[in-house]
Amino acid sequence: QVQLVESGGGLVQAGGSLRLSCAASGRSFSSYGMGWIRQAPGKEREFVAGIIWSASSTAYADSVKGRFTISRDNAKNTVSLQMNSLKSEDTAVYYCAAGRYGMTYVGRQEYEYGYWGQGTQVTVSS
Repeated sequence: QVQLVESGGGLVQAGGSLRLSCAASGRSFSSYGMGWIRQAPGKEREFVAGIIWSASSTAYADSVKGRFTISRDNAKNTVSLQMNSLKSEDTAVYYCAAGRYGMTYVGRQEYEYGYWGQGTQVTVSS
């Protein structure tokens, strides 16, 4: 089992940047593929970005590709999401999640993640 705690959310103007961090504790962090999933008001959760244990492979939603960068530090048990050129449509609660299907798999569906943080709010004003 792994516990996840997100931080770094806030209010930012369109075009600005934010960096989200997720601190993990519990079972070996490097055993998990990790992801960021977001949920906008009135919408279902959607995949944002994912990264395998070694950070040698990442995946992004088309809507954030080229603007967001996911990274991880297994020594510090953290995964981060650098968000640049933010848009109003990026407004959502952002969740850090650990994958169900092993260290080399990045899931793009909510059901593929077994452990979740409490979420951090990102609000982009236009």
